[in-house]
Amino acid sequence: MSELQLIHPDRRNLLAPVLIAFVVLGIAIALVLRYTPHRTADLAITHTAVYPAHTVFKSDSLVVGSDKTEDDLYVLTNLHIQDRLNLPLFIKDFTATLITSDGQQFDSSAAEKADLENIYAVFPAIRPLASEPLLRETFIGPSKSADGMLLLHFPVTLEVWQHRQSAVLQVHLYHQGPLSITIPIESSKAAATHSQGTDQDKPSEQE
Repeated sequence: MSELQLIHPDRRNLLAPVLIAFVVLGIAIALVLRYTPHRTADLAITHTAVYPAHTVFKSDSLVVGSDKTEDDLYVLTNLHIQDRLNLPLFIKDFTATLITSDGQQFDSSAAEKADLENIYAVFPAIRPLASEPLLRETFIGPSKSADGMLLLHFPVTLEVWQHRQSAVLQVHLYHQGPLSITIPIESSKAAATHSQGTDQDKPSEQE
């Protein structure tokens, strides 16, 4: 009886396709890394103006010092967003966080488009500082950009704002993580307004 002989395939014939596959895979990975952006978008603050409002609520009481006061600061900041992805961006929301010099934190959400006219009506001096708003639900195409104003409100004085630790603006997107940028310390100043009202519910502005 003849002996059974096992035929082994030439290992060198299998090595070549494996090496070629690794080379192709390496090239594909390199191309992906080369042409895929490393950041979602670039943010830039192009201009910031602030409007401090000091409101005095007149009291009917004859007691000296019974009037109540309220300080509000409106921050109008213009934002530029440049899409760095090969995908569109969909803006969901704009928020900001203010950290004062003593460590207090105040959070703000940019005013809705429908609320802007109401704010301008109460504080007419804000309107000249305003520009075309950057809106929620804005669509930014691949490699495109968007610009616009955001109106933020903080219950602080101008002095607190000027001596802050930081003020950070966050842009929230639907399909990517949030983006952040610090609002520069140097902000243009608007004249303060002193408002008076006959009661706490109906303040009226006076120059």
